[in-house]
Amino acid sequence: MITTDSHRGRVALMVAHCAGMVDLVALPVWVGTLMGHYRFDPQQAGGLATLFLAAAVLASVALAPFFGRLPRRTITVLGFGVAALAFFGASVLQDFAGMAVLHALAGLSAGAALSVTHGTIARSANPHRLFAIVGIALGVFAVAFFAAVPPLLTSLGGTVLFQAFAAVMAVAAVVALLAFPQVDGAQPEVAAPAARPAPLPRAVWFGIVGVACMGLVQAMTFAFLERVGNARGFGTAAVTGVLVTLSFVNLFPAGLAAVLEKRWTARSVLLTGPVLQALLVALIMQSSVFMPYAAAASVFAAVVIFTHTFAFGLLARLEPSGRALAATPATIMVGAAIGPILGGTLVKFFGYGSLALAAAVIAALAVFCFARLPAQAPAAARSALA
Repeated sequence: MITTDSHRGRVALMVAHCAGMVDLVALPVWVGTLMGHYRFDPQQAGGLATLFLAAAVLASVALAPFFGRLPRRTITVLGFGVAALAFFGASVLQDFAGMAVLHALAGLSAGAALSVTHGTIARSANPHRLFAIVGIALGVFAVAFFAAVPPLLTSLGGTVLFQAFAAVMAVAAVVALLAFPQVDGAQPEVAAPAARPAPLPRAVWFGIVGVACMGLVQAMTFAFLERVGNARGFGTAAVTGVLVTLSFVNLFPAGLAAVLEKRWTARSVLLTGPVLQALLVALIMQSSVFMPYAAAASVFAAVVIFTHTFAFGLLARLEPSGRALAATPATIMVGAAIGPILGGTLVKFFGYGSLALAAAVIAALAVFCFARLPAQAPAAARSALA
């Protein structure tokens, strides 16, 4: 039996996490390609990314409450398989309407697969550690992505991006078919008891909103990280170098979060993360000098990866059935879905500097929510299994 503690099961979860979280890696190149190669304006480019993310949110919200009764491997295989076909279809289109339909279809499919993936991670023996492991895999994926895709975009054009997305989704579907794990302690593909599930604890909802706020700031800023660098005159080569550096930096935050799991309290990390994130946005969007922009951009994604690893572990202990964290795609992407189109609208009408003010306001809301989380999960929650 393949479980979350087996090597094959962990590899499948790592690949699925990388495919489902492709936006966290590729968003600046994604929006930059839609603007630079397809000639969409900031609002349109952000809107297409938002369609993908919003559809992923919808899929996650629909599936998460039924996580215990879902055919998990089947959903993961079909979800990534359909997403691969949708992205391949997007690679042969140029019109906005067709791209919009396929972005939405890809988001629905990948979001369903990612929801099942995160719910499975939440039911593992140590969700914090396993989420850190898949986070490290995402960092490795980011390095490979930025090493390969931007040069191909320059030489072959924007269609390469969607072909690369299609290939990533197809690989994830095949790996899930061969090795997607069963939830520890559960029978494969078997319905859970029909008893009405207990409502989520109030603290979990505050945590969900706080993580969504960080996802909003992440997407709003990250989507235009490449564009603002070019707008400031830093040059394509220098901005691409920053993205490559960012991908290398992203190798470390999840692993560091695993090392510090017992040394730092999750609540302290969660209270600090949004503040640091907002300060980095201010540097990225308002700096007219390359080095401050480069330094802030290089560690920007690392902040949310590190913070979210602690949030995932704490929420898994507060709500151990896996239902809340099966909705992790929705938790992250409900904010991320708003981010590109909100950022594009602000940039279009008020300029890049407006993103710094928006980030400060959203960070304040995130801190308010995280302040209502306990430092540790109550003993009853830690010992309970739904």
